[in-house]
Amino acid sequence: MKTLAGLIKGVWNDKQGRLGLIIVTLLALVALFAPLIAPYDPYDVNQRADKGLSPSLSHLLGTSLTTGQDIFSMLIYGTRVSLTVGVITGIAIALLGSVLGICAGYIGGVCDMLLMRIVDVMIVIPTLPLTILITNVFGKSYVVIVTVFVLFGWSGLARTVRSQVLKLKSCDYVKAAELSGASKRYIMFRHILPAVSNLVVMSTALTCAGVMIAEAGLSFLGLGNPTAVSWGKMLADAQSGGSMLFGQWWTILAPGIGIFISVFAFMRIGLAMESVLNPAMKGRSGLGRLMRKMRRGELDKVLAEMEEPE
Repeated sequence: MKTLAGLIKGVWNDKQGRLGLIIVTLLALVALFAPLIAPYDPYDVNQRADKGLSPSLSHLLGTSLTTGQDIFSMLIYGTRVSLTVGVITGIAIALLGSVLGICAGYIGGVCDMLLMRIVDVMIVIPTLPLTILITNVFGKSYVVIVTVFVLFGWSGLARTVRSQVLKLKSCDYVKAAELSGASKRYIMFRHILPAVSNLVVMSTALTCAGVMIAEAGLSFLGLGNPTAVSWGKMLADAQSGGSMLFGQWWTILAPGIGIFISVFAFMRIGLAMESVLNPAMKGRSGLGRLMRKMRRGELDKVLAEMEEPE
């Protein structure tokens, strides 16, 4: 089991993980200092006189076709929404899923049965129709969207944590704590939770990436907050305004690159954490192994391996 500081150090020492950390840090700084970086205020209606302008020195990524908003400023402010929704949802899912998974695995009995049956139901529920229904009933604020993501996103982590807890509850240090008279709550949160914390942290990074894509998808479908500037809403406005029809490819490319870079960064961090926590997985990628052998001039060995039967 690695400490959080050791895990971060391990991710930093991994080339892909370091790249992910640098990108996420830059995105966080952009989101934090958005009013200082953006040349225009995308929420200021007085700045929407010039519509459909191509990229220039005054508008680095041009302006939107329908409202005349500066695309670059919208891209900067959209970072706030993507990171905020992704990180908050990832942390909330990690907390809820880990706590319920630990309770199900360690307490067992009726608690385990009820929680796992709930997990079974949550997994088979069609999330998109229910998301549309919930947002239409309770509104399209980001509080509602985050709640929906957490409501339908905790079950997978809870099942994974439960499987780990079933192994940990038979360990000697857990048995020693039980024999010493420690309460179940103390054992769960002082012994078992730290043991599965690395798994939870890794899952959080990967969940953030998935939530960012989901939020952009909901905004593109018109289910996001209509009053906020987000990358998904930028894509929806570009599509509804006929940007591709009029050759304004930059209005689609800009938010698309923003989504790709942010998701790529969190995925790199999550995969680097997996490599740190499970060293046996390091370098196991078939494509990566093939490229390394080809760079070393070992193509004949690669072909020989491919001819060997499984």
